[in-house]
Amino acid sequence: MRRHTGTAGADNRPGRRNLPSRATTENRNSSLLTGLSVCLLFYCRDAHKEYPFILLANRDEFHERPTQAAEFWHDAPKVLGGRDLRRGGTWLGITRSGRWAALTNYREPSDTVFGRSRGDIVRDYLAGEQDAGDFAATIRGIAREFDGFNLLFGDRREALWVSNRSEEMRTLGPGIYGLSNHLLETPWPKVTNGKKHLAAQLGRMPNADRLFEPLIGRTVYEDALPVMGVDLQTERTLSSAFIAGPFYGTRSSSLIMVDREDRVYFEERTYDNPGSGSNQPDEYYSKIFQFRLDS
Repeated sequence: MRRHTGTAGADNRPGRRNLPSRATTENRNSSLLTGLSVCLLFYCRDAHKEYPFILLANRDEFHERPTQAAEFWHDAPKVLGGRDLRRGGTWLGITRSGRWAALTNYREPSDTVFGRSRGDIVRDYLAGEQDAGDFAATIRGIAREFDGFNLLFGDRREALWVSNRSEEMRTLGPGIYGLSNHLLETPWPKVTNGKKHLAAQLGRMPNADRLFEPLIGRTVYEDALPVMGVDLQTERTLSSAFIAGPFYGTRSSSLIMVDREDRVYFEERTYDNPGSGSNQPDEYYSKIFQFRLDS
């Protein structure tokens, strides 16, 4: 079975994996799960000899939230990424000039929902012209306008992490970084185990299927659950890398790699299963974009 979207440079392919059955997310915790973001992210900077840039991310979201799959944007033609059709922002993307960004929510026990969408942050950086340092200063100046977030972003020269739940701003050197719904490098099991997997993979030529593996794990970490304001069953569900449920779950996984010749490989795997209201890691469609960064 093959589905075509008509997007230039994209290839849609079904995948096959056999993983455990779905878990569910308690609907009464929806106020803590709302928002547009990546919810598990790994960034590898100069950790592979051929690919100095590798970014992996899961987007977890309510299934009913309308979404545009990854494409080059009509209103910003150099930007490649998905689009939130409700608020107009995005959770992850890269540009033809090498600007890139990804955002995770900071999960906390609060019912406060500010007016501005966190997806605006990623959109504004990708479509803008400020360098990373100046943009970080801008965001820190308006950070109170948003619910909690982490922003990982940069360009060909530098990579930064900033959060409105920390006074620290970090410039990232070579290494493998992990981020979920707390601060950068918080050692949640799905973060630390994913980093270990990637470290083992980066000693060889990257293989997309193997690189996606830390994003589709279904292990529930009973002995290391954080206390983040939801009930115990929901915390168990959220502890796995891949979240499956009838209302909320992992909507897509993304892989971006850039080699030393500035050639970009962007793959987005979408797990939505229209008509069933659920998502499964063995039922996905893949969009692949390959291009060279502008000189």
